[in-house]
Amino acid sequence: MKMSFKAVQCMLYRWRNRGWILPATALVSFAAGSLFTARLAGPKQVRADSDHVYELMIYHTAPGKAPALESIFRDVAKLQTKYNLNVAGYWVPNEDPAWKDRFVYLVVHPSRKEADANWQALHADPAFLPYRKSAEPLIEKVNGDYHVEQVYMRPTDFSAMK
Repeated sequence: MKMSFKAVQCMLYRWRNRGWILPATALVSFAAGSLFTARLAGPKQVRADSDHVYELMIYHTAPGKAPALESIFRDVAKLQTKYNLNVAGYWVPNEDPAWKDRFVYLVVHPSRKEADANWQALHADPAFLPYRKSAEPLIEKVNGDYHVEQVYMRPTDFSAMK
């Protein structure tokens, strides 16, 4: 059996490239699988729930009275839970002297409407009245009003907390 030089060259070319068939197939399969998986598991645009709100409360206390207010809220927290006032956390500043007489907490509400209803229910509970009475002298007054900052906020679309 006599082979031409061109036939031998063609056969050698196929054998040499046959070693690349498996790696090339694996590479193409990996690329296709990666693109498919990235499409399924990739980052998705997140949209914050339009009704979900956070309420930031900052109590300005009379000088040196923040620890006493903190103590009162330790017990009030149980009543807040009873009325679906889901507090994400309570904080007292510990380094900035300008914030030393502050007590801060954040409440998570399903909606503004539910927030109002839950606060009304808490304030109507007779068990809450003694806590309120004991907290009043601790809170700073400005022009006859208690100095409490309250702001309702919505999460941004890139916020970790929704």
